[in-house]
Amino acid sequence: MSLFDPVVSHPADAARATREARAAGRAIERLPFTIRRVETEADLLKAVKIRHAAYARHVPDFARSLALPEAADYEDDTIVLLAESKLDGSPIGSTRIRTNLFRPLGVEESVVLPSWLQGRRLVEATRLGIDEGRTGRVVKMALIKACFMYCEDNAIDYSVATGRPPVDRQYEQLLFSDVFPEQGAVPLRHVGNLPHRVMAFEIASFEQRYRDARHPLSKFFFDTQHPDIDVGPATPPALAKTRVAKVTDLTLHTRQFAIC
Repeated sequence: MSLFDPVVSHPADAARATREARAAGRAIERLPFTIRRVETEADLLKAVKIRHAAYARHVPDFARSLALPEAADYEDDTIVLLAESKLDGSPIGSTRIRTNLFRPLGVEESVVLPSWLQGRRLVEATRLGIDEGRTGRVVKMALIKACFMYCEDNAIDYSVATGRPPVDRQYEQLLFSDVFPEQGAVPLRHVGNLPHRVMAFEIASFEQRYRDARHPLSKFFFDTQHPDIDVGPATPPALAKTRVAKVTDLTLHTRQFAIC
């Protein structure tokens, strides 16, 4: 069996059952929004609105390339997560998760990952943008929790992330470590050649490290059930690619969005 064959001894159903058993009896918290996997073109266009608005505020030149869905949104090794307000169904956050199960990660277009990440099951979360309103921080944390849930369900070894200042400090606070500690920020092709720190996080030791550090997010990640977060099955059908002639009204007029 190759490294990237399905992990029969620990399929997604078993991972989910383990997580649910671990959470049994723990507090249930309802969120004012839902997080789910994008499955239709209409869902994807909602995610694109969030993505474009977030990047337009911070890196407007690069944001011009994000006005329409990207080819990566449709790949078999990729999912897009969408946060939507329960009040009116409006999009308030999104991120894209890509694995290396079929091809190298986007970051590997620009760097060669070190030996301790070679031959590992990896994910890279990109295009994270959120509403900067009252629930913005909670949306961001819930999207991060959803990414970790996806990693658990798919037997991922490490999550790889890239961040520009000051976003890179947020990854430090989440206990990500530098992949190239002596190198600093490097230009990355898949994010407009902007300099980013490359960081990584081991999934297997996630909970233990947070417990040991008495991390303030331990309760949110491990001691609270969030039924409004659903990352879906382990092997979803690929999003059917349809021709998008034009995406209208990409500006979300009453909100400010942030790249995270």
